[in-house]
Amino acid sequence: MNSVKDSVLTMVKDMPDDATLEDIMESLYVKQKILKGKEQLDSGQFYTHEEAKELMGKWLK
Repeated sequence: MNSVKDSVLTMVKDMPDDATLEDIMESLYVKQKILKGKEQLDSGQFYTHEEAKELMGKWLK
């Protein structure tokens, strides 16, 4: 498995030469959120579709 540093370096190298600092920061943010979501799924920290619909129904009343 690649280290976080290797993963970030690869991501930046694959970006266009005119990528801005904001582009890089946004890509890092999105990558971090995806990784966190995968960790939550693996540890069972999620709602099923039905549970989410029930919660939303309560919030929207």
